[in-house]
Amino acid sequence: MGNHGSNLDDILAEDMHHWYNKFMKESPSGQITLFELKAMLGLQGMNEDASSYVDQVFFTFDMDGDGYIDFVEYIAAVSLLLKGEINQKLKWYFKLFDQDGNGKIDKDELETIFTAIQDITRKHDVPPEEIVSLIYERIDVNGEGELTLEEFISGAKEHEDIMEMLKKMMDLTPVLEIIVNGRLAKM
Repeated sequence: MGNHGSNLDDILAEDMHHWYNKFMKESPSGQITLFELKAMLGLQGMNEDASSYVDQVFFTFDMDGDGYIDFVEYIAAVSLLLKGEINQKLKWYFKLFDQDGNGKIDKDELETIFTAIQDITRKHDVPPEEIVSLIYERIDVNGEGELTLEEFISGAKEHEDIMEMLKKMMDLTPVLEIIVNGRLAKM
């Protein structure tokens, strides 16, 4: 399992008992707090946007809102990210991007998330402003400066380049590998 060559399909294919043992090794209480997640990923001392993004990821995985990710939520999150249908993933992305919870994504929300992702991954290939401009140019057909869930999903599906960009930006494979392999991030 700890091999650097492990891919996430192999990781997901492991039996539930092994997953449970890994989870309990990382979090003997059976629950992961936000602080523990940041420590596990080696993400202390992040800038405010990056920290806010990790908070948002945590809270979208904390499905019952109790402030902890338990084993069931953990497995559901991993399964969604690795094997979820595209509609499920796009709904999750939308929920993550909609920071104020108003049912719409505005340019500032999207830019904040993309900036945070780049700060965490240290990949600054394309400026977040350019990514956001492209997404809104293609998907926001009404020119309102906001995207509803329906606009977001249909727009992403209609534009292969946007879908690929989202998949690349939202690829949490390195994070999941850190959690599963129980090692600190080397970012």
